[in-house]
This record gives sequence, structure tokens and C-alpha cells, in this order.
Amino acid sequence: MNQRSLQSSIKVSGKGLHTGKDVNLTIHPAPANHGVVFKRIDLEGTPTVLADAANVSSTVRNTTISKGKASVSTIEHLMSALYAQGIDNVLVEIDGPEIPIKDGSATPFVNAIQEAGIVDLDAEREVLVITNPIHYKDEETQSEISVLPAEHFELTALIDFGSELLGMQYANYNGYTDYTKDVAPARTFVFLHELTQLLQYDLVKGGGLDNAVVFVEEIPEKEELDNIATSFGEKDVRVESEGILNKGGLRFENEPARHKLLDMIGDLALVNKAIKGRIVVTKPGHTANVNLAKKLKALFRKQKKLKGIPTYDPTLSPIYDVVEITKKLPHRFPFLLIDKIIELNDKQVVGVKNVTFNEGFFQGHFPDNPVMPGVLQIEAMAQTGGILALSTVPDPENWDTYFLKIDKAKFKRKVVPGDTLIFKLELLAPIRRGIVSMFGVAYVGENIVSEAELTAQIVRRSD
Repeated sequence: MNQRSLQSSIKVSGKGLHTGKDVNLTIHPAPANHGVVFKRIDLEGTPTVLADAANVSSTVRNTTISKGKASVSTIEHLMSALYAQGIDNVLVEIDGPEIPIKDGSATPFVNAIQEAGIVDLDAEREVLVITNPIHYKDEETQSEISVLPAEHFELTALIDFGSELLGMQYANYNGYTDYTKDVAPARTFVFLHELTQLLQYDLVKGGGLDNAVVFVEEIPEKEELDNIATSFGEKDVRVESEGILNKGGLRFENEPARHKLLDMIGDLALVNKAIKGRIVVTKPGHTANVNLAKKLKALFRKQKKLKGIPTYDPTLSPIYDVVEITKKLPHRFPFLLIDKIIELNDKQVVGVKNVTFNEGFFQGHFPDNPVMPGVLQIEAMAQTGGILALSTVPDPENWDTYFLKIDKAKFKRKVVPGDTLIFKLELLAPIRRGIVSMFGVAYVGENIVSEAELTAQIVRRSD
């Protein structure tokens, strides 16, 4: 599936739930790979912040993102609507610190998006594919989370507030769910005892019975209801039915669980990738959701790094065996550190090193606990890259390659006797004037053991 944006701009206005401030925002179309970016047009310099899990600064009663002077809170309902509609790229210009709460659901944003229209962009969407089950308990929130392989993006939210009024609830979202009808209308909710406390702390200044469901577990005194009515700008507040202050009751029997689902979608949109997998969360909340989003982002980065792992089949004939390698490189025992070249084209090369206990360096390098020196891993990587570099000249036997620079070298795992090292070197830029810049990665199985950026120069031996 390709990335998406809007066909035309959207304007939305209203009050922020917690600040109570009037806010105007305009959502503009944006090009591929732009992401969802918020611009604070009310601040000097109109600073921006990308909607990304790495930029989350608070998860107290809402999700807030910040970078430098730019901060935007209560983004989850808008993010949920954008993600559910498959929109990856927009610029959100906003003249205040908080997204309007509207009716407490995502429906106003969904309606605006559908009215503006959606357009496919000429760029493929990146997808995080869950391939192995992940189960853990979020120690910060005690939420239990399972991430499982699936054919679509699927979510299950299970909630239990220990309330007889709500009881245990769950809600599902999968490839067949109609988000517009079944998820978007679910409103944010609060218990009356929480509301009283929040009002005392000068929060939910923009709250009201028109943008939140208020549950009442015990019938309050009239004085308390009168205070709430005053805070909400209502003439009269009464317990309508089944412990709910709002007129008209609930939109769904399990509206709280559905709203938690809505929030989960919005918070997981901060992964900034489409997700193919099933996620089950008990006790979901912004903190647990964002912690999960950060884990999924890290998993995507790992998958992307491992995506290019070369496939090594020892039964296939190599492009160059060790005898042929000696015709290309000047290195000899004990310093020839690659045994095979299994891939070679004009942009990359893949080499193989079988690490045995008979290596000369093991005699002096931790002889009782043999570990291949990291510098020799880099040297083997460079020799592999040398094959790529020398493949560009017609008489490689008359040329050598010399290091000019090693950057960003990292060593992540030990290499020991019995390991088979796979080196993959890719050009970072076209070779010019004999200067070769490459990014090299060394693997043992699916594990990266070392990596570095290498710069070398091809030099004629007579020079």
C-alpha cells in the first residue's frame, strides 16, 4: 500500500480539554515521507514537532509531544482518526498548546478528513510485520501486553477499573471493523470522584458533559453536583440513568472499552509505520500505549537493519574461493581474513569468514577465552570491501586499497571459534577519483556483531 495524504486542507476549531483555551488548527496535505508534523504558529519562529513516540513528553491524562519550544497535547484522537484512515503525511498548523476536544471522540476529525478527501502518494508505506510473539508486563503501569503475528492490524483492549458500574469490558478492532461507525464515536470518560479532584487541580478546564462521559458510582450530594454544574457551565446536572451524568446515556454498551481502543490506535500511530500484527492490552492507557509504541519502533529499526542479511548457502559455488581471492588481494597468511565472496555487483559485496580455533591471533588474544579482536573484524570487513573496490579496475592485481577513515564503528557481540562471519559492504556514494566510501556490517546468523563506515583509496602499486 502506498502512503497517503489529504486532497485538501481541513480547518477545525474548539476548546482544549485540559487548558480550556480556544484553538484553531488547519491540517494541510503533505508529501511522502513527511510524517504527521505539528507547527505551533502562535509561537515565535513557528517551531515544529513530529508526531513520534520519541517526542512524547507526557502521558498524564493525554498524550503530549514536545521538541524544543513546540509542544502539543491531547493529540491522540486526531492521530487515531488519521491512522485509521491510512493517512501518513500532513502538516498540522495550530495556534495553541492543545488539540480541540470537540465531543470527546474522533468523529469530528473523521468527518473532516472524509470531507477533504484522501489521496495516494507515489511512495510505498513502510510496514512493521510482527513475526514472533512478544509477551510482557509493563512494570510502570502493570498493563499486560501481547503482540502476535496476524494478517492485519488488530487490537484488543481489555479494561477493569474494579467498578461494578462498568464491570470488565473489552473491545476489538481488526481488518473488518468499521472504524467510522464502531470506534470513532466512543467518547473519553471519567469517574465523578476523579473529576472532582481534577477540577480542584485546575485541570479539565474545557471539560463538560458535551465532551466526556461522567460515571457516578455513588449518588453525590446536591452541593457536589451544583459545583460540577458551575464548573461545566451547566444550569443543572443530574444523574440521568445507570450512574451516568450525561443526557442520553452511552453511545455503546462498552463505550469506555471502545474509547480505550480509539486511544490505543492514536498512540500506536506514533510508531510512524503501518503495523501488521495483533496487539492485546489489558489495562491500556497512554503510558502503556506509548511504551509499547517505543518498543515497536525499536523492533522496526532492528527488522530494517536485519532485512538486508545476506543468505549464505555453503553448498553453492562462491563467486571467488580463497584461491581466487589471493589473485585479487595482496594479503596472505596469517592476514588474509576472508574465505569466500558469495555476492558481488557494482554496489555491494558479500564475503564469508569461517572462524576456527587455529587462527593465529587466538594464540595471544584471550587464549583461554578465545574472542576474535574487533579490529580484525573491521580488517576482514575492509578486505571484503577491497574486492568491491578492485572490481572497478581492469587489472586489480596492480592496485591496492588503503584505509583513509573508519567512522561509527560498533561492536555488538563476541565472535568466537566456530562462528561463520558474513560481511556485507555497500557503497555509500559512487566511486570518484579512487575514493571508496562503504557501510559494512558483519553478521553471525541473524545477529549483527559489528558495523562501520569505511573510506579507502584505490592506489596503483607503482605509486
